[in-house]
Amino acid sequence: MCYYNGIRVSFDDFIRLRQLEKAATKLAIYRPMQSGFEYKDWPVIKPVDDCEWEITPMEWGFLPPYLSNREAVKKFREGFKDEHEKYHPPVTTLNAIGEELLLPNKMYKAAALSRRCLIFSSGFYEWRHVFPLGKQGKPLKTAVKYPYHITVKNAKYFFMAGVWQTWTDKETGETVDTFAVVTTAANSLMEQIHNSKKRMPTILPEALAGEWISDGLTEKRITELATYQYPAENMEAYTISKDFRTATDATQPFNYEELEALT
Repeated sequence: MCYYNGIRVSFDDFIRLRQLEKAATKLAIYRPMQSGFEYKDWPVIKPVDDCEWEITPMEWGFLPPYLSNREAVKKFREGFKDEHEKYHPPVTTLNAIGEELLLPNKMYKAAALSRRCLIFSSGFYEWRHVFPLGKQGKPLKTAVKYPYHITVKNAKYFFMAGVWQTWTDKETGETVDTFAVVTTAANSLMEQIHNSKKRMPTILPEALAGEWISDGLTEKRITELATYQYPAENMEAYTISKDFRTATDATQPFNYEELEALT
């Protein structure tokens, strides 16, 4: 899954989509790493009409409309015990599974049909799980996790498919747009890195990105785009420090001599 993302775009850069170019004046210049679990804003492209689009900040973490206020949101995201001491586990809505977007009664169905967006990235982060051999030559039960930074080759930025939802706090009247990153089955590179779940964000090249936020898509085409698998040969990845979440530069390469190279 994609829970950590990064963006490096300067105000001098231009974002190209649907044969239109726009200055990156609304993007934070330097956000090399942000955890989705911070539930902060992130730069997103959403359509204005079938030709125009805009860059706007949205809160990462899709919020369904039935959540009445921020206290309900907190319980939804963190879990809680009800009056009968029954525990309700947290619901993670940072990602939306592409294959399941349009299944009946799914949280993201309405958004997938009419509120599709694009999430900016310059690189995202994922862990590779390795089970070292014990004294008897058998794999241990506990994995050692190695973090990777993953990018698209020769790209200052790229697009991930997303779905969005406007949420309103019924107590305060606060209104905020929220989103989830769509994910798909891992390609041959991501299968090796995210080897615990074998998933990856749905990365879309420019033409497909423009189509994703267009009107008039059939349900079949929405699912095809949501499950698009970006070619492994067009991506690159390298290991980074295990403390990357607190490092000055989260993208700094770090070598682990004991770790076998990706194939």
